[in-house]
Amino acid sequence: MERQEYNWLPTSAKEVQERGWDKLDVILFSGDAYVDHPSFGAAVIGRVLEAEGLKVALVPQPNWRDDLRDFRKLGAPRLFFGVSAGAMDSMVNHYTAARRKRSNDAYTPDGRAGMRPDMPTIVYTRILKQLYPDVPVIIGGIEASLRRLTHYDYWQDKPMPSILLSSGADMLVYGMGEKPLTEICCLLRKGIPFRNLTNVPQTVVLRGKEEPVAGNKKWQTLRLHSHEECLADKKKYAANFRRIEEESNTLEAARLVQAVGDKEVIVNPPYPPLTTAELDAVYDLPFTRLPHPRYKGKPIPAYDMIRHSITLHRGCFGGCAFCTISAHQGKFISSRSEASILREVDRICQMPDFKGTISDLGAPSANMYRMGGKDAALCRRCKRPSCAYPSICKNLDTNHAPLLRLYETVRRHPGVKHCFIGSGIRYDLCLHNTGNAETNRTNRLYLETVIRHHVSGRFKVAPEHTSPRVLAVMRKPPFRLFLQLKSLFDDINRRYGLKEQIVPYFISSHPGCRTEDMAELAAATKSLDFHLEQVQDFTPTPMTVATTIYYTGYHPYSLQPVQTAKSENEKKQQNMFFFWYKKEFKDAIVSTLRRIRRPDLIAKLYKEKP
Repeated sequence: MERQEYNWLPTSAKEVQERGWDKLDVILFSGDAYVDHPSFGAAVIGRVLEAEGLKVALVPQPNWRDDLRDFRKLGAPRLFFGVSAGAMDSMVNHYTAARRKRSNDAYTPDGRAGMRPDMPTIVYTRILKQLYPDVPVIIGGIEASLRRLTHYDYWQDKPMPSILLSSGADMLVYGMGEKPLTEICCLLRKGIPFRNLTNVPQTVVLRGKEEPVAGNKKWQTLRLHSHEECLADKKKYAANFRRIEEESNTLEAARLVQAVGDKEVIVNPPYPPLTTAELDAVYDLPFTRLPHPRYKGKPIPAYDMIRHSITLHRGCFGGCAFCTISAHQGKFISSRSEASILREVDRICQMPDFKGTISDLGAPSANMYRMGGKDAALCRRCKRPSCAYPSICKNLDTNHAPLLRLYETVRRHPGVKHCFIGSGIRYDLCLHNTGNAETNRTNRLYLETVIRHHVSGRFKVAPEHTSPRVLAVMRKPPFRLFLQLKSLFDDINRRYGLKEQIVPYFISSHPGCRTEDMAELAAATKSLDFHLEQVQDFTPTPMTVATTIYYTGYHPYSLQPVQTAKSENEKKQQNMFFFWYKKEFKDAIVSTLRRIRRPDLIAKLYKEKP
């Protein structure tokens, strides 16, 4: 497709000159290819700042190995450089759970590996500070967001201080950055020195211990154990995590302060969740929804997956122990209006390559659209990390009626032939007893509607495990709910003559999981006639309960010991139980079951006498 003038943010000196600009206000550096689509954070921030009247350029996947011409080509901006590793943590992008290098990168043209370094946030920032020491650098995106305080690095196998120290950046914006970055730009344009911007919500700065820091009188201050204390005492590291998570999941958060050496990392409370009008405004920005023409039609796998998808809301209140979504997007749901979503449906239908199939009408958890507390005052005081564990909060309105209406409207759109729900569905929100018969009926109808109309043949859900003890550590609902879901799924398929397949997703080596738990999982899934495909070995990522347990050996809320598989042998031993049906694993599984004195499971898996 030929480029139309000014459809994309400029990425080169030539494109800047074509606009008649002599100097840029903000230059963004991203570890991803430039795709002008609302699923790519750098594109969103660029468009938001552009809408504020700023001259913004984006440098995607700069070459950090050569003479650094990609970092020099646009010169210095008036306000600041922005740096993000991309839509995905670079270390998860680059390495498997076994720390083996991956051979591809879904956010790069042709899926080519090696187009970004490990930890681009650090690498890009150090280069920019070397070349332009007086120009502020703001880091953001999920890689920086999850490393705002002392965190465990799985790939180095040790705790690291705030990424502000490692990178040399001047400020960190955590979470979804539209509001803080807009405010920062507004203050800078008024002439306020960057160094004085210490009271902007949702930002992190590094200051000397004796240095005066402006704040907000309404904010309480909570002092965490210092980085050095965390290095010396794993229980203090675990205790810190609980405080950090609780303050991340409340509407009245405190300012967090953590000492590191002779400095202090200061984390300001987040902004309130975006209103519907604010979120609609973001999605109404003039995205082309296409990769930049510089890629000359080369496929970008991550884009190909989401090009015809639509995001309904932000945030997730599931609070799963292994997940980083709430740490980055927040626990409270921000939902778009139906009108905004339908405008995006119209735009997709006008895309030349659209054949009538919307690949996903979803979000972090597909069915949390418009959900929130019935009594907002109770939510303001709440610090629960999950509204769904250990049970669905009584104050949570789980009515799926708005989603059902939306799905029906999209199905009836003249340009839409199929509309699938590719995001994960929290079936516990549909199956629990709300105490309201009409809501219960609506929530069951939601599941029936999804299974009948919005599944492309494989209905993917995530029970994660079968063991009650492991599920408790994971903060996931009991396995009996999955059994209830499967029974309902099978019944709907029979009633409507469908031939769909339910595909469960499971994790091995999660903190709290023993070899025996995996063996019981194998027996339980065999009894359901599953040959598992969607499985994963637990990967510790910063700022999760599970990673805190993995590193410290303690649960951050109880400070009680929790056993975790760490060695490669332990992990392989757990993982092989997913594949009990493969001949090459049978001997090892039988031997392991004998060693742990569970011959009864040998009989269940292989119909052999104990």
